[in-house]
Amino acid sequence: MRFLLDQDVYELTARLLIQSGCDVLRVRDLGLSRADDVTLLRAARERGCVLVTRDRDYGYLVFVEAVQWGVIYLRIAPATVEAVHTELERLLREQPFDRLKRAFTVVEPGRYRIRSLCHDA
Repeated sequence: MRFLLDQDVYELTARLLIQSGCDVLRVRDLGLSRADDVTLLRAARERGCVLVTRDRDYGYLVFVEAVQWGVIYLRIAPATVEAVHTELERLLREQPFDRLKRAFTVVEPGRYRIRSLCHDA
């Protein structure tokens, strides 16, 4: 599994993904720290990554603006890191990467929700 992490993703989350065997890229490592959200989605698609973010504005881009590519939106705060990470680990165990590339996924304490996109990945 390959992920592009938005600049707002906790370093603790990056370490969790790496320890889980995922290939992790960070937007800052690509020189995209100041890039707009559409550019980040396109960068993720070009690299075959699912974008991981804490920015809920991506839902609008994916569904209303139709800039469709896989996004994992983490509903996470300092007080909920452990619970969200537990769900993120469960998501990675239960769902194939090809499905995540074609979905907007919300991970929050106690559950995750997947909404499929209408596009070819």
